[in-house]
Amino acid sequence: MQGGDQASGVRLAELVAAFSLATDLGLGQPMEHVLRSWLIAVRLGERWGLAAEERESLFFVMLLAWVGCVADTTEVSAWFGDDIRFRGDSYQVDLAGLPMIGFFLGHAGRGGSFGHRIQLATNLVVTRGRAVEQGLRAHCVSTGQLAARLGLSAGVCEALQQVFTRWDARGVPSGFGGSQIAHAVRLFHLADTVEAHHRYGGVPAALEVARARRGTHFDPQLVDLFCDVAGDLLVDLDSRAELAALIDGEPRLCRAMSQAELESALEVLADFTDLRSRYRAGHSRAVAELATRAAALSGLRDGEIVMLRRAALTHDIGLHGVPGSILDKPGPLSSAEAERIRLRSYWTERVLARPAALAAIGELASMANERLDGSGYHRGLSGAAIPATGRILAAADAYRAMSEPRPHRPALSGMKIAAGLRRDVRAGRLDGQAVEAVLQAAGRRPRGRRSGPQGLTARELEVLVLIARGASTRQVARMLGISAKTVGTHVEHIYTKTGASTRTTATLFAVQHGLLDSLDPVDR
Repeated sequence: MQGGDQASGVRLAELVAAFSLATDLGLGQPMEHVLRSWLIAVRLGERWGLAAEERESLFFVMLLAWVGCVADTTEVSAWFGDDIRFRGDSYQVDLAGLPMIGFFLGHAGRGGSFGHRIQLATNLVVTRGRAVEQGLRAHCVSTGQLAARLGLSAGVCEALQQVFTRWDARGVPSGFGGSQIAHAVRLFHLADTVEAHHRYGGVPAALEVARARRGTHFDPQLVDLFCDVAGDLLVDLDSRAELAALIDGEPRLCRAMSQAELESALEVLADFTDLRSRYRAGHSRAVAELATRAAALSGLRDGEIVMLRRAALTHDIGLHGVPGSILDKPGPLSSAEAERIRLRSYWTERVLARPAALAAIGELASMANERLDGSGYHRGLSGAAIPATGRILAAADAYRAMSEPRPHRPALSGMKIAAGLRRDVRAGRLDGQAVEAVLQAAGRRPRGRRSGPQGLTARELEVLVLIARGASTRQVARMLGISAKTVGTHVEHIYTKTGASTRTTATLFAVQHGLLDSLDPVDR
């Protein structure tokens, strides 16, 4: 059904470029910040004498460097409130020494009570920011995993581990700097920062920040070269024609993916998108599986089913523009917060607007929250304007959302989900045939596994699912009726068997192996 080795019409470089727009949202930057930064890096790299074989690495390093932000969204939100605002503000600070300490303390507990802010600030001082450093390491590990799953070279994967290094070796990991840093990463450090400053203050601001961080954050030789030619480098950064020509002119970036490769790549992006909230791990992949089965039961054509599956995998890509503090908020949302949630459908369509093959996927993906009576978003479509595929997607997304825990409620039972969906049918919001197909498809899924991949035992599977969904060691112990020490032992075994080193990588393992399809993954 996926077309196997047939050409998809989409190049991996184009898909990554599209995904970089979602990354921009999570950074608190205007869309195409990452692409403009790449353009600066390419222009500077040519003058620096960057080797031809390094140009492909530069593209993927520049466009994927910040993807790992999703891995530490929950932690950043817990420490600093709105994670998107935190990252946006960070462009104004050289994150080392006293400026870094002042920045972290100034943002600690943003949005919380005065007492909460003092508590977090004190904790940061006492622990010397150990939790922040752990988050940065998790970011790099996750980004490297994404690159590997996309089939990128070992050189790209290794370079992406250096995102938080500094020329003065005061970054993460500590002691790693200078000429040890890959050329692509040195270009990334400079181009990413000067693009943001140039946008607000023109060439003078870009020169000022480059000189201020010369020899600390940035390679001094690269800064000197940049300062000599900054006027030429920073001209017409919004040139889409030049950006497209750069991809077209690089043979290593021009190969189109097969249909199977595109499917696999979309699964990767779906898995990483869902990491923005600990309550959503595996959501997009599960919606895709459910919608695919429901579409087959409904008699849709193979081509429609393929398109629906791809739209389901990407329907939440716009969540990169929603702060984790909103996604994981346990109480009611304010009107402004609710509007940020509603914007996700618009952002999904915007991110996937180019090329044409992705635009078709994005148009359908953006219908996940539309309703037949016109009460949905972002277009407020109604009736015949929503195709059968869009109706199934909406029903499948609603089913999965209700079957998963959310910060304000636990997961709902199958009976309550069916009642809720049918209530929406009677109210005219969801399509009756689509809902019944989804319910039928959901009822055919196996409820669990007695053993798991990599030799995981039934109990280890239970623990893995719970920690992947954000439960702490104490919470897992309470839910399973075992001691916290025993839980810790299980976690060690899970990490050893799966090769995971953090909760994030364990979560990705669970998602990749379909372990989060059910909240009751093993027979008791």
